Amino acid sequence: MPIPEDVTGDEIDKDVRQELQSLPKGLAEDVAKNLVMVANLIDEDPEQAYAYSKVALRLASRVAAVREAAGFAAYATQKYSEALAEFRAAKRMTGSVELWPVMADCERGLGRPERAMAMAGEPEVQKLDKAGQVEMRLVAAGARRDMGQIDAAIVTLQSPELASNSVQPWTARLRYAYADALLAAGRDGEAREWFAKALEADKDGATDASDRLAAIDGVEFVDAMDEDEAPDASTEPTAATGEAESDVDGEADSDADGDVEGDKAE
Repeated sequence: MPIPEDVTGDEIDKDVRQELQSLPKGLAEDVAKNLVMVANLIDEDPEQAYAYSKVALRLASRVAAVREAAGFAAYATQKYSEALAEFRAAKRMTGSVELWPVMADCERGLGRPERAMAMAGEPEVQKLDKAGQVEMRLVAAGARRDMGQIDAAIVTLQSPELASNSVQPWTARLRYAYADALLAAGRDGEAREWFAKALEADKDGATDASDRLAAIDGVEFVDAMDEDEAPDASTEPTAATGEAESDVDGEADSDADGDVEGDKAE
């Protein structure tokens, strides 16, 4: 696959570069360039990122960083079975439990939330760093919701990290997932409070908390009508604001995880 001339391969993380030193120099450079393309495209064009990951995998399937990149590319394109296989391979090669939460989320993606819940109780979770443990909590809550256990999902998300006023990289997503679960349980007032808290912590726009708040408050955004469609388009509003309603129906958003993302790779 074509690679832009300005991509040299030097952009990759130093730890990955060190892993690639086991390969012949020319091969290592080719693999590095493909890994850079995976990283550059995985958010905006996951299918293309997946294609580049397959090239890297064909060139260096015995490198753990390549298996991990292939796993995330497959995960981004919802190829959960393939992603899980790649993550398991990377885990075997490194002995690290870092990928445990996303592996559990793959089980959710495959329609096996009970397996994700089982993984949440395994010893590997205790070996995760704080960020990993929060991700595992998000995945477990998502699995509870998959099984229709909304109240249990809410309890799962209640934690010192949720209660803390300190803003960490995971804070916005954790608060968002909690708000979303509250909304699904019909606890609209509490949900609004936590969506507001998620928005406060979301400096990078990782969630759509502002949109969820607007929906709860009855704010509806509409496109201005074209001049051909309206007698006087200059008078048409671009947004209409309604009164906040005391009982607003909400729909669960499965990506709190993500992520680990919403809850899925929430």
